[in-house]
Amino acid sequence: MAIELTDANFDELVIKSDKPVLVDFWAEWCGPCRMVGPLVEELSKDYDGKAVVGKVDVDSNPGISARFGIRNIPTILFFKGGEIVDKQVGAVPKTVLAGKLDAQMS
Repeated sequence: MAIELTDANFDELVIKSDKPVLVDFWAEWCGPCRMVGPLVEELSKDYDGKAVVGKVDVDSNPGISARFGIRNIPTILFFKGGEIVDKQVGAVPKTVLAGKLDAQMS
């Protein structure tokens, strides 16, 4: 299951992670977010132990959203070594997200 990321735990779980990280910025009221949500959950199972997969509810965690300039959702950021290395805005197929995550594995 994807980890629920908050303003309080974000740095610990994402920035300090020694694994690649996928972060899904979403909101309950966002239709495209509801399409991407199940894909993010599948990826969390597919990459268990190999990558960190988390979700940020933008309504509950405005600090992280502002910090990374999230203006449109869903936005998925990919982190490696505490830095943003890739970004996906909008709903896309699971294969696109998996490909971007795979690219961070080496």
